[in-house]
Amino acid sequence: MFGTVGHFLLWSVGLAGAETQTSPAEQEALARHAAGRRRCVEIGVWHGVNTRRIRTAMDPAGTLTGVDPFPPGRLGFSIPRIIALSESMRSSNGTLRLVRKTSHEAAIRWSAPLDFVFIDGDHTYDGLRTDWNAWRPHVVIGGIVCLHDSHPTPARPIQDAGSVRFTDEVILPDPRYQVVEIVETLTVLRRRE
Repeated sequence: MFGTVGHFLLWSVGLAGAETQTSPAEQEALARHAAGRRRCVEIGVWHGVNTRRIRTAMDPAGTLTGVDPFPPGRLGFSIPRIIALSESMRSSNGTLRLVRKTSHEAAIRWSAPLDFVFIDGDHTYDGLRTDWNAWRPHVVIGGIVCLHDSHPTPARPIQDAGSVRFTDEVILPDPRYQVVEIVETLTVLRRRE
């Protein structure tokens, strides 16, 4: 209704909140599965709503790396990045790093093991394939991977979305992962031994 700049102005004066495409139930599931985790990555930060939830829930000695390219808009800077920084700093738990790269660019130099990954970036078939192939090798046994927009619901009939098709065709049959739960469009997986 207001556009990006209009929303930013309303947000700046406290008349609008940070935006997210996750539901309250999905946010609760993310927090529940991030609880106590120490090495976390979020792919696709947007306004940082889920970043804050994950950061608040993770181990106080943990590190959360949020990966998003935050491309500059018409005004030459990234409004979502400004909002995400503010939103994610509402929690002081653990260490937060925001990496301004695509998922693939960030993963190329990544070497640390991970015990929590939330993939909410490019929801196309090829986009999720790229994210899955880039980050899956870093997940430790017992680690959690959460996939947004990976399951259709009556309220969100997204069965034709690339992210749903890739999840159904490639991820769910992968014997290295088991489904822990599905909360609306969010699929939560644990890496097996």
